[in-house]
Amino acid sequence: MDEKKKEKFMRKHKVGLCLSGGGTRGFSFIGAFKAFEDYGIKFDMVAGTSAGSLFGSLYACGMTYEEMYKLTYNVKNKDFKHSKLGFLPSKLDNLQALIKELLPVSRIENLKLPFFAVAVDLKTGQEIHFKDGDLAKVISGSCAIPGVFMPVKYRNMTLIDGGVANNVPADVLCLAGCDFVVTIDCNVARGNGTTSEKMLKQFNASVGIMTAQNSKKGQELSDILICPDLKAFNSLKINGKNDMIKEGYRATIEQMPKIEKLFTGKIKPKKCNLNKRKN
Repeated sequence: MDEKKKEKFMRKHKVGLCLSGGGTRGFSFIGAFKAFEDYGIKFDMVAGTSAGSLFGSLYACGMTYEEMYKLTYNVKNKDFKHSKLGFLPSKLDNLQALIKELLPVSRIENLKLPFFAVAVDLKTGQEIHFKDGDLAKVISGSCAIPGVFMPVKYRNMTLIDGGVANNVPADVLCLAGCDFVVTIDCNVARGNGTTSEKMLKQFNASVGIMTAQNSKKGQELSDILICPDLKAFNSLKINGKNDMIKEGYRATIEQMPKIEKLFTGKIKPKKCNLNKRKN
C-alpha cells in the first residue's frame, strides 16, 4: 500500500486486536501482523490468551514483521516443551527464557501499546487480566496448558492457560474501552473431538471441546473475525511455521476490505456488544 492510502485512515473509534489461544498455530499471527503493516492498520490495544499473549506482546512492543520473523526464525520445539518424558507436563523455564530474549522490555506496562494477557488462577478458579507485571511470568502462565505444561507460580497465584476460561478475549478489550474488536482465531478446529482410545488424545480432545465452548462468546463479540485454516498443523509443534505465517497473511488479506471500512468509520459500533460484555 502506498503512503497516500495509509494516510486516509483517520482514527474515529478505538480499535482493539484480540488474539486467541492455539499453541504453535499462533505463528500465523505473524502473517496477520504483516498484512496490517502492509495496509497501514494500527490498533489501540491488544489482548491475548495463551499463544495470543505471546505473539500479542511482540506486536504491543512495536516490532515490525521483519523483526518478528528474524527473532522467531530459530525457535525450536524444545523452546516450548522440554520434558524428557513426553507424557509428563513440562516446566516453562525455556519459554520464560525465550520471552526474555525476544522482548526488549521485561514489564507489561512498559510495552508501547496497552496490553492484556489472560490467565487463570488455579487456586481460586478466577480469570485474571494482567495489564502490568512480569512479562515472562505472566505470558508463560497464560500459555500453561493443563496436562502439557506445569502451572506457573506468580504473585501468590498458580497460573494456568487462560483458554480454560476465555480463549477468545474480545470482552477484555471492550471493557477496556474499545469501540471495535478485530479477532484472529488461530484454532477454529478446536472441539472436533476424537475417535482415538489413547488417553492423551482423549485428554487433548476434551480440552479442545472445553475451549471451543468458551470461545463462542469472544467470537460473537468480535466485529471482524479472522480465521486462518490451520487444521493441517499440530498445535504443539512448530513444524510448518512458515506455511502458518503465509496462511495468517492470506486470511487477514481476505478480511481487509471489512477492516478498512472499520478503520475509516464506515462501520458503526454495535451498542449491544458493551451490554453483552457487562453480563
